[in-house]
Amino acid sequence: MPDTPSPQGPFLQTPSQTVGPFFGYALPYPGGPDVAPPWHPDAVRFHGTVYDGAGDPVPDAVVEIWHADAAGRPIAVRGSLERDGHGVTGFGRTAVDRDGHYAFTTIKPGAARPDAAPHVLVTVFARGLTHHLFTRAYFADEDERNARDPFLASVDASRRGTLIAEADASGGYRFDIRLQGDGETVFLQFEGVAR
Repeated sequence: MPDTPSPQGPFLQTPSQTVGPFFGYALPYPGGPDVAPPWHPDAVRFHGTVYDGAGDPVPDAVVEIWHADAAGRPIAVRGSLERDGHGVTGFGRTAVDRDGHYAFTTIKPGAARPDAAPHVLVTVFARGLTHHLFTRAYFADEDERNARDPFLASVDASRRGTLIAEADASGGYRFDIRLQGDGETVFLQFEGVAR
């Protein structure tokens, strides 16, 4: 049996490509926006609109959310893609509608640490993006915790509001996402780890 040559030098990351147009059909799955069942006593609606740099709704984005349970602990109930109609999964994915609007049924998470504020991790996939975007949504009704959250405090005060989900009349939270331009949402960049 001939020897298989081993690769020389470091392994390189595969170059990324522009997202879509397939993602709006391939990524969503049944029950994706149902992080918690609507009848859950702590269920809230987490929703908003994805806007482009001109302020127009993006009709073909996909939004994902992750968050802790009400006590701030990671959720591991039956896997994130499996929906049983009873548990809170802590993960959801949905496509926006033609008006760029998305909505999840979920619960408000607790704070993971005493010095942190409750928040939802949000990922956006949209046309023209080379990489999906990461951000966080904090809650407007958590002023004291928001004031002492180390990450939120590290964001320029003039842009901090782009990370705040506002309480609405339905008892839910509205978190609009602006991909660029005036009021652009603060997005996070994660550095790769050398292997």
